Amino acid sequence: MTHTPSPSVTPAKRVVDELTARGQTVSVAESLTGGLVSAALVTVPGSSSVFRGGIVAYSVELKKELVGVPGEVIDAHGVVSGEVARALAEGVRRRCGTDWGIGTTGVAGPESHGGQSPGVVWLAVSGPDDEVARRYRFSGDREHVHAASVERVLYLLDGLLHASSATESD
Repeated sequence: MTHTPSPSVTPAKRVVDELTARGQTVSVAESLTGGLVSAALVTVPGSSSVFRGGIVAYSVELKKELVGVPGEVIDAHGVVSGEVARALAEGVRRRCGTDWGIGTTGVAGPESHGGQSPGVVWLAVSGPDDEVARRYRFSGDREHVHAASVERVLYLLDGLLHASSATESD
C-alpha cells in the first residue's frame, strides 16, 4: 500500500510527528544541503523531543573526522555516491546515538564536482532495521537543488517510518 502524504502537512512535520509518536530520534549529516535538512526539522514545533543534532561536513576531512566516513569509501566511490551518503547516515546515527540518521551529498552546481554533473544528489536514511540510499537528478539552480533534496530526503525517512509501522501492525 502506497502512503500519500497530505499536501497541507510538510514532510518535516510528518517526520517529527511520527518520531514523536514512536519515541524515536533523528540526526543529520549534511554535505550538499549545508544544514537545510536540520533547519527544516527544527522549524516544526516539538522537534526538540526528536531531533538530536546535525553535522555539516562539507569537506572530505570533516566527513571522515566528524562523521566517521571511511576514507576508503570516499577513495573508491567518490564523495557524490550512494556509499558515501549511506556512510554519512550511518555515521551520524552512531555518533549522535539516534534511532535514525540522514545523509546528503551531491552537486548543487553550477559546475560539476568529482565527475558528477550539477543536480546529481545522493540521499540516504539509516534506521534501526532498514536503510535506503537513492540517486536523484534535479534540474534548476542551487536553491532548487537544495530545496528538492531536503523535501525528498524527508519523504524517504517518512516512507521508511510508515513502512516499518505497517510491518509492526501486521
